[in-house]
Amino acid sequence: MHADPAGPSGLVEVGTWVLLRHPAEADADEFLGMVAASRDLHDSWVHPPASPSQFSAYLARSRRRSAASFLVCRHSDGAIAGVYNLVEISRLTRTAYCSYYAHVAFAGRGLMTEGLQLLLRHAFGALGLHVVGAAIQPGNEASIRLVERAGFRREAAPPRYLRLAGVWRGHPTWSISAERWRYLSAAEGA
Repeated sequence: MHADPAGPSGLVEVGTWVLLRHPAEADADEFLGMVAASRDLHDSWVHPPASPSQFSAYLARSRRRSAASFLVCRHSDGAIAGVYNLVEISRLTRTAYCSYYAHVAFAGRGLMTEGLQLLLRHAFGALGLHVVGAAIQPGNEASIRLVERAGFRREAAPPRYLRLAGVWRGHPTWSISAERWRYLSAAEGA
């Protein structure tokens, strides 16, 4: 059974197939089930919260001024299809990095693609950000295709730039500006 699609924490953005909302304590069981079912999909790319205490810590981090977390939920039943996190949110430079992971049962269906558009609409609208970046490990082709579809461009990153899955790694980052996103969105609507 899935939580109310609007969720106890409230709705953030609504799309055609999915909606974006904040996670809440009531999501713990479904969220942890998603993580357990998707362990092979996430492999060494990401290690989402996998226990009740880790989920509680995740919720606490998501409520800081420098972070925000969002669930991508299917309209039809409210099922959690994936997660987007904005981290290192800087109100001064108006930048943030996003991380994300999908539920294996919904992978490859376009729900995370629509969810990313909703995230960018919220980031460049309500949050007033200017640039959103994503650090993606080489070889993670599905993640690279996801951000490329949204209009992100590849940037260079210094070696040992990010600690992912317990290992310091250097790899390219991807970014999109508010102006580029608005231009691409307008072109798609034309």
